[in-house]
This record gives sequence, structure tokens and C-alpha cells, in this order.
Amino acid sequence: MDGALRIARMTPLVHLLELLEREASPVEFEAPLLRARADGTATAELEAAKNSALRVRALLERRRRRELELSGLYDTASDLAGLRDLDSVLTAIVHRSRILLGTDTAYLTLNDPEQGDTYMRVTDGSISARFQQLRLPLGGGLGGLVAQTGTPYATADYAADARFRHLGDVDEGVREEGLVAILGVPLRLGARVIGVLFAANRTARPFAREEMALLGSLAAHAAVAIDTARLLAETQAALAELSAANEVIRAHTESVERAAEAHDRMTSLVLRGGGVEDVAAAVTATLGGTLLVLDTDGRTLAGDLPAPEPRALAEAVSASRAEGHAVRRSDLWYAAVVAGTENLGALVFRPGSPLADADQHILERAALVTALVLLFKRNVAEAEGRVRGELLDDLIARPVRDAEALRSRARRIGVDLDADHVLVAVGDDSFAGATVSPGAARQRAASWAATYAATRSGLAAARDGRLVLMLPGSDAGGAARAIAKDLGRILGTPVTAGACGPARGPGALAQAYKEAERCVTALLALGRAGEGSSTSELGFVGLLLGAVTDGGDHGVAKFLQHAIGPVVDYDTRRGTALVKTLECYFGAGGSLARAAEQLHVHVNTVTQRLDRVAQLLGTDWQRPERALEVQLALRLHRLRTT
Repeated sequence: MDGALRIARMTPLVHLLELLEREASPVEFEAPLLRARADGTATAELEAAKNSALRVRALLERRRRRELELSGLYDTASDLAGLRDLDSVLTAIVHRSRILLGTDTAYLTLNDPEQGDTYMRVTDGSISARFQQLRLPLGGGLGGLVAQTGTPYATADYAADARFRHLGDVDEGVREEGLVAILGVPLRLGARVIGVLFAANRTARPFAREEMALLGSLAAHAAVAIDTARLLAETQAALAELSAANEVIRAHTESVERAAEAHDRMTSLVLRGGGVEDVAAAVTATLGGTLLVLDTDGRTLAGDLPAPEPRALAEAVSASRAEGHAVRRSDLWYAAVVAGTENLGALVFRPGSPLADADQHILERAALVTALVLLFKRNVAEAEGRVRGELLDDLIARPVRDAEALRSRARRIGVDLDADHVLVAVGDDSFAGATVSPGAARQRAASWAATYAATRSGLAAARDGRLVLMLPGSDAGGAARAIAKDLGRILGTPVTAGACGPARGPGALAQAYKEAERCVTALLALGRAGEGSSTSELGFVGLLLGAVTDGGDHGVAKFLQHAIGPVVDYDTRRGTALVKTLECYFGAGGSLARAAEQLHVHVNTVTQRLDRVAQLLGTDWQRPERALEVQLALRLHRLRTT
């Protein structure tokens, strides 16, 4: 009996152990006790055994949950150890937070110092698009309060919790997501809060201290992940900068080596007496691409690159001279070839690949070497120019005694005196206003003229303080204007140039020089200093002034005042057209009707104007001798004001 009773009493205990073994729910532990009570075998010992079994079950459950938590933390640490993508790590942490705490959703926000709020970064279990885009101002709602204070907060029913400052858009987002219970813990980096990690339920539930600690551990891992990602990004950026710096150093080293090689090649070619073709070859061999060498007039000296449009070329060369280095325009580089203030030409370069700074310096060095080469050739040309100058001086300075001897001397230097030539004289007033002393200006002008004439198969010489050039061609006025412009740029002051031609043969060329001198004198007398013109463009007035005027502009002004001064003054004061009427009247051969037609006025108006002229000049102004003076004065006045 005692043995059977002991077995009957132990059976419920064995049942309890079986329940523990299969991890039964707490309610199942009541079954053995209920059966014992029905059999009349229930004892206090069995009640105590049931309670012990429930405590053991709770302990095992806590340990199981702890194992899950530790496993989750271990997995998170593993994710951090192999961090490659911050978004993936944060997503994993938020997901584990939701699973380990058994909540409906979990999410993470990051603080934005610029806007002063915390914004949604990662969510898990969320169904509301509006909720996923929430931004919480610091101090607003549960999350904003955690982000501001760095203190964990939990609520079993957020909507009814008066501890938090409820905001319309935030509360609306929480309601749309259906959240009721919320737990939030700060993400810290040292003393700084960088965000908040949340776990939330759609039904009311309290959060235990252990759950808050677990979420805090996961938040610490999230903060470490964010900081690690930042450090990794900074490290990658630093490595990229180091790589870029190394590439720059390598490229710079190569450029320096190319520059040294180019310097040696160009120095060698200068010492060998090479020309601009050699400079072009050295540049293209070092830099690749194609190079064009142009003289001051845009003519090609070397290279096969198509010449740029003249206006674009002039602008680029001017910019290069002003800035002191090569300039880029579209796909071309331009480097001015200069010696002091004198423009000798330009280099136009099309690179095969983008130019580094050192490569640009090579192009600029090539421009300098080109200037040296051109100056050396100029010195040679100047020696030849002295021979050519002596020929021109003999041609214009003395009576032609032996024309054949002059022709023979000219043929030896490649000049045909029986071809069309124009003579251009440069006024000595041009040297007084130069940026250098008059003596230095004359020397510079003479050197320039010798080169200018030699490159055009002409002659140049200095004669009685004036510069004279004999150039092949028939456009005397165009030659005078070109010389006035180019020489004016060299001297830095306006230059007056008079020309005559075309002329052929020694005798005609000597006479043409005298006419060119008279043209310069006429231009100065007319107040047109700094211009270029020819005797044919000035007409008979220019010839007359050049031949007889020795008082300069003062003499012309005195003559004009005497002849038509009152009429000019009257027009100036009253805004009338008496001078124009006189010109039309004489131009129409004294016909009032034709003059009125040219002026587009009535004949009576012309008559009234001529009456006013008679009052100003006197009634004898139409007498032949006075009329000639008036017509000459009108022509002079027009030339002076053109």
C-alpha cells in the first residue's frame, strides 16, 4: 500500500517534468494539480511542486530570451565588423530590435543639426508612407524629447500620455501608422546624441527595464555603425585624395621632364642657328599636336595648321600679350611672340591632349625662343638692310646720273626698279611723342622699317630725320595707312605717313619721294597728324600745301579765317548751313536751281543764304580772285574736318 501510494503521488511530479521538457505553456502546468484534486490525492507538496516548475519555466524562458538577445547582439557586432554598407547594417539593427522585443514595428531617426530636428532614417514593419517621412522637431513628441535630452522614454499609450508635447503632424503620422505603445532610446557618440532608436506596438503594452536595456544596447551598436561608416568614408576620401595627389605628382614629374627635354632641344637649336621650323618641330615632338608659327602680319612662317580667322587671332594674341602667358580659345592655344613691346608674331597650337601647366610653360618658352630666332634673323636682315638703305638713299638723295648702275645694284638684292613701287615718307614729328627718347624711337623705327621693307622685297632708309620706304605695289594710300598703324603700335604714338605712286624707274621714283614728303607736310598742315594718306587722295590742295606751306597748321588756319572764317563762325553760332550752301553753289557751277536741288530747298532759300554770305564776306566775294580763295578755303576746311 505504501509503495502504490508513493507511485500515485509521484506521477503528477513526473508530468510536471515532462511539461518542463517540452516547454509547455504556463496554463498546462495546472492540469496535474486539477487531476490530483479530482482523485483526492492533492497535497500542499504538489502545489509547491507546480509553483517550482513554473519558476523553473520562467527562468528557462528568461535564459532563452537572453540567448536570443545575445545572439542578436553578436550578429549585430558581426555586421559591424564586416561593415560595407551603412544602410544594410542599420536596417539589420532595426529589424533585430523589432524581433527581439516582439513589437509590431521598429524605426530609427537621425538628428539634423542644420534644421534642428530628427528625421526618419530606417523603418521595419511600417505601413504608412507619411509616417516613414516624418521629421520630429527637437523636444516635440516622444522621439523629439529623446533626441533633445538624450534620455530614454517609454509609454504604454502615447496618445493619452501628457508627458509629451503633442504636435499635429507628428500625432497624425503616429495615428496613421496605428502606434500605441512606444519605446525610444538615444543613439550616442560620446556625449553627443545623433539620433533615436524606437520599438513600438499597435496595442497598449508596458516596456520592461530589460527591454529598454536591450534596445539601448542595439542603439549603441547603431551609433558605432554610423561612426564607423563616417570614419570609413573619411578614410576612403583620404585614400582617394592621396591617390589623386600621387597622380598629380606623377603627372607633374613627367611634365617637368618634358619641359627639361624641350628646353634642351630649343637651346640646342638656337645655338645651331636653327629657324622657326625647328622650333615648331621641337614643340610638336615634345607635346604632340600641331603648331602654326605666324609673323606679325598673320603670314605663316612654319607649320601646316589652318590659320585662324583674323579677328579671332588678333583678339587672342592681344590677350596673350596683356596677360603675359599663353591663352586658350576653344581647342586652340595662342602664345604671343614679343620682344619688349614689339609684336613679332604668334604661335597657334592645337594639342592632341589637354595641356598641363608645365606643357603650357613649354609653349610659352617656345614663343620666347621664336622671338630670339626672329630677332637674330632681323639682325642679319638689318645688315642687309644697310646695303638696301644705301641704295634707296642714293636713289632719292642725289640726281640720277647712272640709272643702269642703280638698276644693277637693285637686281643684286632682288629689287626691280622698273616695276610699280610706292614711296612712303614718315614725318619726323612721330618720334617726339614716342614712349622712348626721340633718338631711341628713330633707331627702333629704322630697324622696324628695314625688316618691314625687306619682307616685302622693298627698301628702307633714314633721310633728313625722316623715314622713307619704297615698297612694290600700286596702292600708295593703303601702304601709308598700314605703315602709320603698324609703326604707331611699335612706337606707342600716332605716326604720320605720306605716300606717292605708283612710279617706275630711278628718275620717277626719286620724284615720287619728293611728292611723298610734300604729302606729309600737307597732312601736318591740315591738322591730320597721325594719319596715312597719298598725294592722289589729297588732290590739288595737298600738292599746293605741300609745295608752298611752311607755316604749318598756323598758316592754314590763318588763311581759312581770312577767306571764310565769318561764314564758319556764323554756322557754328546759329546752326545754319551756309558753308554747305557755298559748296553746292560752286559745285553746281553757280547755278541757283541746281544748288537748290542738291540742298533739297527752294531757290529763294539759296538766294537768301547767299545774301547772308555777302553780308559776312563782302559783296565782292564772287569776283574771280575772291571766289578762287573761297573755293580753296572750302576745300581746306572740308579736309581739316574729315
